[in-house]
Amino acid sequence: MCAYVLVAEDDVKQAELVRRYLEREGHQVLTVHDGRAALDEIRRRPPDLLVLDVMMPKVDGLDVCRILRAESDLPVLMLTARTTEDDLLLGLDLGADDYMTKPYSPRELMARIRTLLRRTQGVAVRPEPALTVGALTVDRARHEVSVDGREIECTPGEFQMLELMAGQPGRVFTREQILLHLHGFDRYITTRAVDVHVMNLRKKIEPEPRKPVRLITVHGVGYKLDDGGRGGRNAP
Repeated sequence: MCAYVLVAEDDVKQAELVRRYLEREGHQVLTVHDGRAALDEIRRRPPDLLVLDVMMPKVDGLDVCRILRAESDLPVLMLTARTTEDDLLLGLDLGADDYMTKPYSPRELMARIRTLLRRTQGVAVRPEPALTVGALTVDRARHEVSVDGREIECTPGEFQMLELMAGQPGRVFTREQILLHLHGFDRYITTRAVDVHVMNLRKKIEPEPRKPVRLITVHGVGYKLDDGGRGGRNAP
């Protein structure tokens, strides 16, 4: 699976290392060393994936992610030397799809990139049927989400979460199950990351995000996707 990957990293040696590993796997790679150059390149030629360092001159990675999410659902893997949980959650809240802390293993980074590319570029052998839960539709073939026929912009991580839950509407998923589906085994990412995804999704799919009727909290257990009281065909 060859892709065009943009690496935004102000450490020139680190950027070169990532570039070499990506090119060994057959990807086309462009490196830039500040946030402004990253935004300019994305607007000029959108990549298939962005590897984004947080600490960069001119425009930092968090601001790049914030600006980018207003314009695109481009997959973003964020790199940072910051290791606190609040930093991680801020990155996810701004729309990053995955997050790695420095120092990291280049082999693990490549594995994460492969996973993100499979999610966003994978082509099914045959078209997968859309999942419908009440007024919510998750179209896996087109990688689209809609509510009442209105398309909803979702990050790849948000789409993966909805796809998981819409496949079994009414089932309660624990935070750990959702986290494993989204990020695999990662010692740096905690279940609070799931809550951030839920909060962001509710803003997009709920009539009143503070009073959710679709993405429901089951206290002490986790979350479930319901039909919003409309009795959809996949409703429990």
